[in-house]
Amino acid sequence: MKQQVIHSCGPLRGDISVPGDKSISHRSIMLGSLASGTTEVQGFLQGEDSLATLLAFRGMGIGIEDLGGGWLRIEGRGLRGLQEPQDVIDCGNSGTTMRLMMGLLAGQSFFSVLSGDRYLRRRPMKRVTVPLISMGARIWGRCDGERAPLAIQGGALRPARYDSPIASAQVKSALLLAGLYADGETTVSEPHLSRDHSERMLKYFGATLRSFDGGVTVSGNPRLTGREVFVPADISSAAFFLVAALVVPGSELLIRNVGVNPTRSGIIDILRAMGGSIELLDARERSGEPVADLWVRSSSLRGVDIGGGLVPRAIDELPVISVAASFAEGVTTIRDAEELRVKETDRIQAMCDALNAVGGQVESLEDGMRIVGQEHMRGGSVNSCGDHRIAMSMAVAALRCTAPVTVTDTACTETSFPGFWSLLRQLAG
Repeated sequence: MKQQVIHSCGPLRGDISVPGDKSISHRSIMLGSLASGTTEVQGFLQGEDSLATLLAFRGMGIGIEDLGGGWLRIEGRGLRGLQEPQDVIDCGNSGTTMRLMMGLLAGQSFFSVLSGDRYLRRRPMKRVTVPLISMGARIWGRCDGERAPLAIQGGALRPARYDSPIASAQVKSALLLAGLYADGETTVSEPHLSRDHSERMLKYFGATLRSFDGGVTVSGNPRLTGREVFVPADISSAAFFLVAALVVPGSELLIRNVGVNPTRSGIIDILRAMGGSIELLDARERSGEPVADLWVRSSSLRGVDIGGGLVPRAIDELPVISVAASFAEGVTTIRDAEELRVKETDRIQAMCDALNAVGGQVESLEDGMRIVGQEHMRGGSVNSCGDHRIAMSMAVAALRCTAPVTVTDTACTETSFPGFWSLLRQLAG
């Protein structure tokens, strides 16, 4: 089992880039494959999660050429051009791959099976299977459809209107993809707006969508056309260095070409509310997505209350936000984040355990955590539980510990941020 030992360090300074956005990388493969003609992708994330999606579509007859340096060329075969896979589709650790492909595969004319690693096979899937079955999908899985492996017999789908009880981009995206194969309009509403990468990219490729307050409607049977796609740097990956620069005195970083989609930029709003100095430079739009360079400087942080509609906009960044809170003056309370309990691991409990193991003062709440900030933590040893965001969050926490922090089970960072440890070492000296 791989492990890393991280020491405290002096100021972090530099001009850096982080890998491409994982969510957009997944969708570029999916929609590029369903489009007619050639799609070229720049900035594709070469992480294990997005590569699982790439291999899945190659297994369904799509020609995808790796041109190097994050460039891909996809020869799309149209909405109904996929071929039946000859083997089980291995989604690895990627919940995005599995859940979005459930919607896409439900409308095909063939049979398929989705599985993944031991962590993914524990994650809940009924949130997607139930609404898909209401559209006419035929899906079977362990635990009455709650757990993978999942078997899907594709076929004709009917349009539907689904009021999701949770704000989930994966649920919404699965239903929108299924809606492409239904005659008529499929509508998804949710209690808070979740990330809208699917909507933006579907429009970019030529689908007809109509957004309204609380939801979105997609029209079935569009003609999608191959496009050039620029994948911005992932704000979820930039988050670790945003927090690191804020909490390590004297630090100043410029992070290039970061995606600042409003449905994903909750971390910027939260860190600014805590007193963090973060500026957006050269704001622009590429391939339908807002992009900017982020300039961040060390700051004295203060505790805040986090909850409501802000949570879906920062759900993946809450682990590292809890690290920032651990070095903020006063108390930070995170609420309405029960979704963290069904990620790669129970991220609420995992972060509470990890931070307390190195001297933090963190209390687990049913739907979040209560964090008492302090000047430093003492250091120690923590287990990532196989969760990439836990591993990288605790590496950031180590930068302000008085003794080294050993993080075990760190190979998981390859799922979203290949090169994280070398970039951290480079900046920390």
